Amino acid sequence: MYPSPTVDGVTDSHPLDRRDPEGAIAAAAKRCSNWGRWGTDDVLGTLNFLDDAKRREGAALVRRGVSFSLSQSFDMNGPQKGWRRRTNPVHTMLDTGTDAERGNQGFPHGLGGADDVIAMPLQASTQWDGLGHIFDHGNAWNGRRAGDVVTSEGDLVTGIETVAGLIAGRGVLVDVGRAIGSDGELPDGFAITTEHLEATIAAQGASSGVGRGDLLLVRTGRLARARREGWGDYAGGDSPGLSFTTADWLHGTEIAGIATDTWGFEVRPNEFDVAFQPLHQVAIPNMGLFLGEMWDLDALAADCAADGIYDFWLTAAPLPVTGAVGAPVNPIAVK
Repeated sequence: MYPSPTVDGVTDSHPLDRRDPEGAIAAAAKRCSNWGRWGTDDVLGTLNFLDDAKRREGAALVRRGVSFSLSQSFDMNGPQKGWRRRTNPVHTMLDTGTDAERGNQGFPHGLGGADDVIAMPLQASTQWDGLGHIFDHGNAWNGRRAGDVVTSEGDLVTGIETVAGLIAGRGVLVDVGRAIGSDGELPDGFAITTEHLEATIAAQGASSGVGRGDLLLVRTGRLARARREGWGDYAGGDSPGLSFTTADWLHGTEIAGIATDTWGFEVRPNEFDVAFQPLHQVAIPNMGLFLGEMWDLDALAADCAADGIYDFWLTAAPLPVTGAVGAPVNPIAVK
């Protein structure tokens, strides 16, 4: 029912020259560009593929009613170590049960309550990258000047609030860690190619076919290892992830978004001699593709492996922080 699209000859036709990141990024950006596809004023990018019919299709996938939160915790025990000034969430109580017991809250007839506040970078834990998060040579999504899009006031054009009600539809898990890795996990530095994705889809069966408007989840097993061995450099260090060579496949499948259980979505270290997140540079500002990072896919993956069904209803609305270039999310998968 959901044949997996194949982008013929991705690796052979576009071999990776590790010495030429600039040329490779420019060529991939040109091949995979969606600029102007939905008009000059577009702010949704690949979420244009996720239409009402696709949402109805996703909702019809609820069979058993079992649900899974795909979010990591938002607390001081999270993975952040200060890279790029990112810290773990700081949760502080403003009113407590102790205050209520002592009657010092000022409420009448014995009423008491608790209240709290949180301070955190918006990409400290499970989150979406918005379209204003990454630029390519000073250009933002759809060819706009980066400085016209994101200023000190935030993302004035493609702020994450523009998609707050849209990210819900057919989710598909591609568990590369379980299909190809050792003991369900891929080692750091493992580059997931188109061939790995296709082989995993074929092994999982028809329910994991990937196509237009789908929300694709790729599990590497990296989070499971971090839980077992400690955070280490989970947030910012070496990791398995998607190969730069998958750009054409991501473009050709016309997925609406993709999320992984890793910090950086793409393989770390990156595949070029000198590079930093080159697949981001193609996917976000040129393709308009929404990227999710640090999602917790382990419980869902175990259930999918048990019943052999890899598609489900997925709702993953970002916190609609006005002008934000990324936002926390608590994705819910329902099977």
